[in-house]
Amino acid sequence: MVRLGGTAISAARVADGTGPARSREHFLAGAPVEACVRTCISNSWQRCRALGLSPDQSSPPFRADFERDPRIVRAAVPVLDRLQTWFAGSKMNISVADASGTVLLRRFGEASLARSLPAFQREPGFVFAEQYAGTNGIGLALAERQLIHVYGAEHFAERSQGNACRALPVRDPVSGRIEGVLCLGYPRSAEDPALATVLRKAARAIERRLLAQSSERERALLRAYLGTRAETAAAPHHSVGVGDLALGLHPHDRAILMEKAAELISCAQLAAVRVPLSDGRCVTLVSHPMSATGVEGFAIEAILPGPSPHEPLIAPRSAEEPLSLAAEAAASAVPPPKAAPRAAAPRLVPGRADTTGEDAAGGGPGGTARGHPGSTPQARGLVLVGEPHVGRYALAARRRLELLTDASTRIGTTLDVRRTAQELADTAVPRLADYVTIDLPEAVLRGEEAADPLTNLCRTVVHGIRDDCPFHPVGKSVDYGPTTPQLRCLTSGRAVLEPDLKTAAGWLAHDPEHTKALLAHVHSLIAVPLVARSVVLGVAAFYRGRDSAPFGDDDRSLAHDLATRAALSIDNARRYTRERTMVLALQRSLLPQGQPDQDAVEVAHRYLPAESDVGGDWYDVVPLSGTRVGLLVGDVVGHGMLSAATMGRLRTAARSFAELDFPPDEVLTHLDNLVGRLDRENPATGEPGIIGATCLYAVYDPTTQLCTMARAGHPPPALVRPDGTVTFPDLPAGAPLGLGGLPFEAAEIDLPEGSGLVLYTDGLIEDRDRDVDLVLDRLRGALAHPERTPEEICEAVLDTVAPAHPRDDIALLVARTRALDTHRIATWDLPADPSLVSEVRAAALRQLADWGLEEASFAMELVLSELVTNAIRHGAGPIGVRLLRDRTLICEVSDTSNTAPHLRRAATTDEGGRGLFLVAQLAQSWGTRYIRQGKVIWAEWELDGAAGRRRD
Repeated sequence: MVRLGGTAISAARVADGTGPARSREHFLAGAPVEACVRTCISNSWQRCRALGLSPDQSSPPFRADFERDPRIVRAAVPVLDRLQTWFAGSKMNISVADASGTVLLRRFGEASLARSLPAFQREPGFVFAEQYAGTNGIGLALAERQLIHVYGAEHFAERSQGNACRALPVRDPVSGRIEGVLCLGYPRSAEDPALATVLRKAARAIERRLLAQSSERERALLRAYLGTRAETAAAPHHSVGVGDLALGLHPHDRAILMEKAAELISCAQLAAVRVPLSDGRCVTLVSHPMSATGVEGFAIEAILPGPSPHEPLIAPRSAEEPLSLAAEAAASAVPPPKAAPRAAAPRLVPGRADTTGEDAAGGGPGGTARGHPGSTPQARGLVLVGEPHVGRYALAARRRLELLTDASTRIGTTLDVRRTAQELADTAVPRLADYVTIDLPEAVLRGEEAADPLTNLCRTVVHGIRDDCPFHPVGKSVDYGPTTPQLRCLTSGRAVLEPDLKTAAGWLAHDPEHTKALLAHVHSLIAVPLVARSVVLGVAAFYRGRDSAPFGDDDRSLAHDLATRAALSIDNARRYTRERTMVLALQRSLLPQGQPDQDAVEVAHRYLPAESDVGGDWYDVVPLSGTRVGLLVGDVVGHGMLSAATMGRLRTAARSFAELDFPPDEVLTHLDNLVGRLDRENPATGEPGIIGATCLYAVYDPTTQLCTMARAGHPPPALVRPDGTVTFPDLPAGAPLGLGGLPFEAAEIDLPEGSGLVLYTDGLIEDRDRDVDLVLDRLRGALAHPERTPEEICEAVLDTVAPAHPRDDIALLVARTRALDTHRIATWDLPADPSLVSEVRAAALRQLADWGLEEASFAMELVLSELVTNAIRHGAGPIGVRLLRDRTLICEVSDTSNTAPHLRRAATTDEGGRGLFLVAQLAQSWGTRYIRQGKVIWAEWELDGAAGRRRD
């Protein structure tokens, strides 16, 4: 049995033309491969085809000039000897290849096996890189940069069909680079899953020996430094040992010294830097080139004022042997400094190590002050030794950590998908890559999950060190082929590294014209999938320009970590966008859609959601009886779905209470009771209630030009007089809705025709960065233009008064008052005398004739008779009759009684009770509203367009 991707497949399936063998035949014939073929194998087959390889080619190419004694050979020989002993008597073929795929070492479990195999399987020097040898263990391990298992028909070449192999990259533990590949080859029949464990242990052993080589090289540099110091120092005893100088310092100073020492080593030149310490002293770090047997490196020496120990330093001969130095002498070399803030970065002075050291320390190699023979010797000590590339790797590792730390603070500062993607690119350029492109599906940009993240990708971000790189522009749809690194990383879920794009067949073949233009600017690529919470969000591509070093495995790991962190922030932004879109859709659906038909005021309104979230601001315009109109503005504290839903309930309730003709203070009282009931009904989830909702309700009557207003914890409105004067009336504030038990007071204000009434929520004027009084002055200036229409006023207020980045919703309602022409109003006052009913009926008919509404006279005459008779019989005088001609014909009868009329169905034996039934049948609508001195019963009829617009 052999396991492919966790699925057991029998060897027979491979040998008898089924499974991978059949899939390979289908692939070579141009048909789709079966699902049993692993993704890495399928991708390799496609790359081989794109490279033009033939499955029946004879053997891989041979290199006669390969290096026969590199570091990996010296590290691998003992390990391969042990493996050869372990597999003695078996058909095992053990090989080590370098980072280019060239085989450097061969070992065999059975000695006779070497004589029976073809040359390419037994002689070093053959190149098994994928672009030459097709799908095989060594080549695929280098391409995928991980443990690889290739079995039978999974090989691309026909010659390898009867074999199996496992291969694993071997990395330098110091640099992280792939130094080579360890591969175990064997017949198909010898397959054993335990070989993977053996391979890993052997590769780790080689990597440990590589590390030991590095340690010996550093020890050689140390011995070379000490030998040089013993020959040239005038006072050889005035020195401190490796690390002891730094140990005597404050931890903050010690970290700075080690950082600057690593930088000097990585510079690989004779140089010096001055490093101020926290206690006021100044240390000079001097870089000395060192040379040992086969090793070229640098030693970093420190020169600082103060006495030094007098014990010589002896170089260790092994890694376990410690440096000889008296601890108490080292402690006395540098007195403990006082804590102080971090010193400024020192200036690098190349090419002046000796002069700078003497000037800074005041002495020569022996530590005696120049020009002052009797001065105290200066302490000179070794801080760090190493090869330039080692310091470079240490510096690169620290900078990678710094980049990840910066990414945690720079990425995800907002909950905007596009902005978060841009922050990822800003963080990566130029510290990791020269250019970054990010592609996200359209669904993710809308806040949804992409149904197929491999398609419908949209270029979201293009960012780089220059603007002339010919990437696809932002907003363009991008489509990747199956062998491109971007689609491969999306399919596998892992970052894909292409160190050299000139040899990336899948990338080159996808769009030859476009990739040719890109190759003039970039040469190395890392494609990373953006995956968070198992949701594929898109793909990020990191490019390096032609003047930069190609990407390596460490860069791939860094890009993967960076993209993983960014993907979480992008997913948070996507989820927030989805929720905000839903809440905003709910909020807008619960707000008025259009404007009602009424002639009392000219109205315009705006709703502006908060930049970060959606709240519960609302407004409404309610036509009322008697040509009046109600204007409502409210605000539910909080944000999100709950606030939006609560807003919808309050707006519906407020409109219902208003249509019942309750006065403003009573409407607020009913809303207050409703909010308190909603809070009590809210389940005990630990969340705060909705107490704190505010509301302002105004009723304007165009027949009297009076406006009655009441507010519950809401900002007062702005009144704009016809002459442009703007005031903020001092209305009784009232408590916010939901507190209960506190009365609301209404105020009545005269509004001449052409006056403006501006209602708004606190999001317009309240902001933590602005003074409310200054904002109100700005609002007063924006409203002091009576010639503007309400629509123009809304635009001016939002442009000049609203904050640029609102933290709270803004609801704005602007109304300009109109007056009902007195010729459209007819009134009669009469005592409670039944004999006068006929007279008022006749007068009303004459008025209808004057208005040209004779067609409505029959119904109006019957309704008027019934209403006046009921007022005389059941109410109290005096009685008022009023006819109003607006969009509708309105008949009103008032009396001083508070008795409420009720519509009922009279029985056949009843002598009365049919009057209001007739009123309901004859009128389009009717109702009752209460006033201070009684009540008004009204009935209304629709008029056709010509009659409704006819003037006297």
